[in-house]
Parts: sequence; structure tokens; C-alpha cells
Amino acid sequence: MPQRTSTPPQGDTTSQGASPKGAIFLSGNLFRHVSVMSLTSAVGLMLIFLVDFINIIFISMLRDADLTAAIGYAGAVLFFTLAFGIGMAIAASALVSRAVGMGDLAQARAKATAVLWCGIAFGSIFAGAMWVNLPFLVGLLGASGRTLEQAVHYLRIVLPTLPLLMVGMIGGAILRSHGDARRAMMATIYGGVVNAVLDPVLIFGLGLDLTGAAIATLIARLVIAATALLPIIRHYGGFDRPNMQVLTQDLGPILAIAGPAIVTQLATPVGQAYVTRVISTYGEEAVAGVAIVGRMTPVAFGIIFAMSGAVGPIIGQNFGAGRFQRVLAGFRAGLWFTALVIITVSALLYVFRSPIADLVHAQGLTRQIIYLFCGPLSLLFFFNGILFVSSAAFNTLGQPLNATWTNWGRHTLGTIPFALLGGMYWGAQGVLLGQALGGVVFGLLGWALAERMIGKLIARAN
Repeated sequence: MPQRTSTPPQGDTTSQGASPKGAIFLSGNLFRHVSVMSLTSAVGLMLIFLVDFINIIFISMLRDADLTAAIGYAGAVLFFTLAFGIGMAIAASALVSRAVGMGDLAQARAKATAVLWCGIAFGSIFAGAMWVNLPFLVGLLGASGRTLEQAVHYLRIVLPTLPLLMVGMIGGAILRSHGDARRAMMATIYGGVVNAVLDPVLIFGLGLDLTGAAIATLIARLVIAATALLPIIRHYGGFDRPNMQVLTQDLGPILAIAGPAIVTQLATPVGQAYVTRVISTYGEEAVAGVAIVGRMTPVAFGIIFAMSGAVGPIIGQNFGAGRFQRVLAGFRAGLWFTALVIITVSALLYVFRSPIADLVHAQGLTRQIIYLFCGPLSLLFFFNGILFVSSAAFNTLGQPLNATWTNWGRHTLGTIPFALLGGMYWGAQGVLLGQALGGVVFGLLGWALAERMIGKLIARAN
């Protein structure tokens, strides 16, 4: 298919005459570009998670604690699949954005093809392995009885759609690597709208409860996958014909980034699974509270989740172009943007904490956990944001193992002892507070390592 190029790489749109000193501190153009890429990506991402949050609102209307808890356990399992998709999307972003930054669109198309097919293959294998072990996996989280049965039933329907999720996430990463954040955003918006429309129809209209929510998710993922691929085919040369020899050659570079990235992303669900397990000892109200907070977090901080995916292509394009001063400026712009978003969102959550709790009919311990999230926990999420930006820099600049060990450190050493101590002194709320405090240490550590890594690039270039 003939190539059609649009504008030059959009990760770096300012002139080369900008002051190097000013760029190191904070480039206004880079900050604006980080903001635009993050916000456009976040609109679609937040809509997907908002629909997920609406699911739990609908389920809470049934006044069935077992079903609400089942959603929480299912979410902890699905977090693993999401981490797998993010890892493959990081590989797509790193490889394609570098090629775009060098102006080699043929190589960008070849890398996009290889990552897409690898994502489909690995996603299918991973989903199959999890599907046959679902009762065991959900049981490990502390679920039992009817709650376990409902969680497994929901997951049996959703898990086979993992390859579709991989296609959608990788397609979005490819689009953002070309600087096309708008079309990447629209793919998730289309899926979110479909999910939002189908949820009430299937859950209440047809009385399908969790089954209806699962079917809506299945259809939405199909829509996202299709609408992410079409713009690539129409505007960026599409994909090469699959060639086993070429795919085998590209497998090494893909796994070199995706392997550590996947391992890195799996740290988060492992840590969350541990917290869910500990929280389960405090009863279904505590699990329901964690389930609600788990759905609220990506809605409230979807911009931060999206920003980490937006910073990677910006850093990658400037790295590919040899502009290391602007790599540092892009990294710091991401940190400034993170701070601004966290302060704004935390203030809004605190003001509206009571209506939010009322919306999901939260009482007792469930309500207390929601109030905790809408206060200190939301502010402390800033340090998670630092780790997101640092990991994007590590992965894109060829140091993925730094992202791996800092994230695993955060979700093991930065979670287990802190959560245990917090639980000993303050119960279920202390578990969550301890988990958040542990993230402070590793967030600051990731920041220092990223600054040092980029500083070495600049020193060698000079």
C-alpha cells in the first residue's frame, strides 16, 4: 500500500534555535505538546475506565455485596492482562517512534507490523493460560463461595478478548508514535460509547447482571481494535504482509523492550493482588471499598496513565533525532504536568467525596475507604506518576531493566512491609495508606535514576 505522510514528527515541533539552558529546565512547547498528547489520549482512556466505573455503579444498585466484591476480584485479575497489553504497546511506541524520528517511515511500518502480530500471538497464549486457571487465581485473591463463582463467570467471557485489547492498545501506540493522538483518542471513545450504551441495556434491560457487563466489554474491545487499525491503514501506510523470516528477525528487538516492559507492568497487579488478599481479611465491605477505589483511580487519574504513554513517543522522537537536551526537557515537562494534574484532581475529589460515596451507595467501612482515597491517597499518587514518567524514559531510551526493578521494588518492598504495618495499626485503611507511603520512596528513586541516565546522554553528546 502506498505511503502517505502527514506532518513531520510532532514530538519536536520547536526550532532548533531554542535556548539549550531553557530547554533543560522546561520548554513551553514541549510542555504544551505533553499536555495535548496526554489530554487527547486521556479522553478516550478515561471514558473506557469511566464505563468500567459505571459498571460497578450499576452492580451496586442491585444491593448485592457479593457481586460488587466479585467485580473487585475480577478487576485484580484483569489488571494482569492490561499490564501485558501496556508492555506490548510500550514496545510499539519505542520502536515506531524512533523510526519516525529518524524519518524512516518504511522501517516504522515494518516495526508496527512485527509488534502487532507478536502482540496477537502472545496475548492469545497469555489469555489461554489464565483462562484455564481462573478458579485457582481468583481463589488466591481471597474470594470464596458465590463471590468466587461470579468473578470466574465474568472473567470466562472477558478474558478471550485479550487479543482484541492488544490490537487496540498497540494500534493506539502506533498512532501516537506518528504524533496522531486525536485518532488514537477516537478509537477508545468509540469503544467507550458502545460500552456505555450496552451496559444498562444488558445489565438491567435484559437482566443479565455481570454477564451483561462482560458482553458489553467484549463488543467494546472489538470496536476499539477496528477503529485503531483503520487510521493506520488509511494514513500511515498500513502494515507489511506478514513474513515469518522478518517477524523472527524483529522478535529479538521487540522482546528486548516488551519483555522487561511486561515484567515491569506486571508489578502493579502483583502488588494490587497482595493488597486485595490482605484487605479480604477485613470482610466484603472492605473488598467492595477497594473495588470501587480501584475503578475510581484510572477515572480520576486517567490523564496521568495516558501521559506516561504520551511522553514515551515524544522522548523517542527526540532521541531518534539526536536532540538529547530536548529529551530531558520532555521528561521534566511530564513531571510538571503530573504535579499540576494531581493537585487539581485531588482538590476536586476532596470536595465531592460525599456525593461520590452516595453514588455507589457506600456505607460503613466501604465509605471510609472512599473518603481516604479522596484525601491523602490521591495526593500521594503523585509519586506513582513520577514512576510512570521515569519508566517511559527508561523503556524508550533502551534501559528497560531500570523500569523493571524500580516498579517491582515499589510493588514488593514498597508495598508488603508498609501495608502490613499500616494494617496492624489502622486496619483496612492502614493497608491502603501504607501502600501509598511506600510508593514515595520508589517514585523519588525513579526520578533520580532517569535524570542521571539522560544526563549521561547529554554529556556523551557534548
